[in-house]
Amino acid sequence: MEKKELICIGCPMGCPLTVEMEGGAVLQVKGNTCPRGDAYGRKEVTNPTRIVTSTVRVAGGTLPMVSCKTRTDVPKGKIFDVARALKDVTVRAPVCIGQVLAENVAGTGVDVIATKNVGVKTS
Repeated sequence: MEKKELICIGCPMGCPLTVEMEGGAVLQVKGNTCPRGDAYGRKEVTNPTRIVTSTVRVAGGTLPMVSCKTRTDVPKGKIFDVARALKDVTVRAPVCIGQVLAENVAGTGVDVIATKNVGVKTS
């Protein structure tokens, strides 16, 4: 039997988890104080995913860059592919929170959205 030790990030408690596995299948999760810990432990050892945050360039905006994030989590192994794809993205101002800046980024099926408003530069 294989054991993996994790710290849960499902809530602010930060429970120390022990995930017991056999043949790649999760047998049980110990140490969680809420159901989110069990779900997190199972997912983290079988199919880890993350939300990616970054910035993209803005043309003609009051700011040169806008903060952004993936709408949902992406496979952990695709994080650097997402970052590389965003390096070449430039959007035109104005930009609104929630606006899609890149669709299906790095072939993940996940869109990247703005997390800040950027107005049009006037001068």
